[in-house]
Amino acid sequence: MEGRKPSDPQPPPETPPGPASPPRDGGLPDRETLRRFVTEATGRVGKREIARAFGLGPAHKAALRDMLRELAMDGTLVPAGARRFRASAAMPEATVVQVTGTDPDGDPIARPVLWEGDGPAPVIFMHPEQKGRPALAPGERVVARLKRVGPGRYEGRTLRRLTDAPGRIVGLFRATPADPAATPRGAREAGRIVPADRRAKAEWVVPAGETLGAETDEIVVAEPLPMAGHGLKPARIVERLGPMGDARSVSLLAIHTHGIPDQFAADALAEAARARGVPVDGREDLRAVPLITIDGADARDFDDAVYAEPDGTGFRLIVAIADVAHYVRPGSALDREARRRGNSVYFPDRVVPMLPEALSNGWCSLRPGEDRGCLFAEIHIDADGRKLRHRFGRGIMRSAARLTYDAVQAIADGGAQDSPLPEGLVATLFAAWRALSTARAQRGTLELDVPERVVRLDETGRITAIEPRIRHDSHRLIEEFMVLANVAAAEELERRRLPCLYRIHAAPSPERAASMRDTLEAMGFALPPAGTLHARDLAGVLARAAEGDAPTLVSETILRAQSQAEYSPDNIGHFGLALPSYAHFTSPIRRYADLMVHRALIGLGTTPPDAMPAADAAKLEEIGQQVSTAERRAILAERETTERYVAAWLADRVGAELTGHVSGVTRFGVFVTLTRTGAGGLVPVSTLPDDVWTHDDKTHTLRGRDSGLVLRLGQPVTVRLAEATPVTGGLLFTLTDPPPAPARRARGQRPR
Repeated sequence: MEGRKPSDPQPPPETPPGPASPPRDGGLPDRETLRRFVTEATGRVGKREIARAFGLGPAHKAALRDMLRELAMDGTLVPAGARRFRASAAMPEATVVQVTGTDPDGDPIARPVLWEGDGPAPVIFMHPEQKGRPALAPGERVVARLKRVGPGRYEGRTLRRLTDAPGRIVGLFRATPADPAATPRGAREAGRIVPADRRAKAEWVVPAGETLGAETDEIVVAEPLPMAGHGLKPARIVERLGPMGDARSVSLLAIHTHGIPDQFAADALAEAARARGVPVDGREDLRAVPLITIDGADARDFDDAVYAEPDGTGFRLIVAIADVAHYVRPGSALDREARRRGNSVYFPDRVVPMLPEALSNGWCSLRPGEDRGCLFAEIHIDADGRKLRHRFGRGIMRSAARLTYDAVQAIADGGAQDSPLPEGLVATLFAAWRALSTARAQRGTLELDVPERVVRLDETGRITAIEPRIRHDSHRLIEEFMVLANVAAAEELERRRLPCLYRIHAAPSPERAASMRDTLEAMGFALPPAGTLHARDLAGVLARAAEGDAPTLVSETILRAQSQAEYSPDNIGHFGLALPSYAHFTSPIRRYADLMVHRALIGLGTTPPDAMPAADAAKLEEIGQQVSTAERRAILAERETTERYVAAWLADRVGAELTGHVSGVTRFGVFVTLTRTGAGGLVPVSTLPDDVWTHDDKTHTLRGRDSGLVLRLGQPVTVRLAEATPVTGGLLFTLTDPPPAPARRARGQRPR
């Protein structure tokens, strides 16, 4: 199984908040800054005002015109007269939407494919398709004409379908019991499909003869059939994935729900099978350097290796990465397949890799004692972890040892060293890591302590445990080495003025920052005023929270406020890591963005066959959007799979009492996160003691008017498991012992 490295914090890049009076620095603003400027301006804004405000000259004229045209085309700005614009308060009249589920009547619900607004994307209620046309199904994309019907709500009518194949439904099939007395006309329903998407409220009817032999409680893939009459919509089963209790079916459910490619094209497999070792000529020979790989115990491929030695008062470090670009050439079948996938996807029972196994576990795996091609970064740092200089090269290496995180930690803690490593190498690695950690602390990076759940399976696929993932200092060591190499890659491409696909992370939007500030203040933590927030401020809150009784809740609150990290050729920095320039260089075996960075570094002004083509350099924004979308798809699929495993794990414990804390408060109930498994579920307001419940969004509380009972964010609670639905991953709880009501004051008594 392909091993996954610790990644940079998902609270990822730094975007200065959009000022009302933008700085006159002579640089073209990014899309978000320009949108904010137009939004905050009174009346209409023209190109002259924009150019004057940002200090733009004639050289920026064409770029500004193109940006304004793009913002107008996607509905962010609205043309308001000759060469003048105003901010859009609504969606454009026609846009591309994707169906996400169905409403209780079975009609499709959609959301815009591209949404850059603040807050949640609007909900679009699609009209039924014309008679005789297949119904819209989750996953389908269409161009829709929109009509606003309320705040954040639209009606949509299909103008044109964009998906070639019929929409697919993935869910649980339940056969309808046969009725011996039914007439042929009355026996037309063979069963129903319960959608796996928990947002879909309506079931689908499967007519007789369209079941493909599926049995009750089997996960199936279906496609809509033309609607005839009223009632639930019909569907035809086209694929059977296996019984719900089978562990393999859980990951297959996510793969099919999200359309993750899991079968390689024949020509890509053939190219991978023809791969051989790299030639030595033209490469720097690193085979005498004792580079080592450090991965998880279950990893089968090793795509990065590290080395450190003292260098004066500082250190000389080498980070070597498998030379994937040598095998995956631009325009090849392997390249097309890798770009289509975007990244590898990880499930408890399998990995859907970006590259075929012949490469991911073969020629691109840095196996001990075997010659492998690599791209390496040689980096010198001082005693305080500051980078002094770096260089990149293309080499050939031979891994000295394959170590696990546990083994490296044991050596660092004074345990016996079983591997044939040079004496003191592990100690030097840790000394360099401590220096890098000092520099990290001085930057004030955001390190969120949100426990990651690990699902343990036995050989038959049965769940044996769900527990938090243990993190050693050896994990943090590899993270710091990888971050350092990623920074060096971004700076090298900037220095040479070569195209770079940056890993960017914007600061929280003003709306999210305000919500986070209110929540943290309710828990006793203060933040700086709006517009001055930095990662170090949030790091300070996390440090203070670590001494209290709710560090996880504080981490979750900060995490929810963060923007999503993404890939872009336009560098806005990395807010979470507090870095001005950052790119992904260290995992081209599992991330297409890293492969693009490798190709740019390989070129270095020349045009070898495995360098980045000019055509790709011109399409970096499009490629960045594509791989960012693939990454979000993978994150969602992995999270939903874990939720389904947890629901299956708890399904036999309905009625059990569990401990947790209130992690969300809404008008329809409270969300509770369980202490042991980290799973989350809902306590519906309908199950609370009979009262008139009032939701206070400012204080994040749900208060009973008559009883005085209060449920607040972070409050420890004991709940009883009322329902666990493995097909959706949903959990429902009831409170066992409602928290005591605050004591009522005597008449005339002053509040404390």
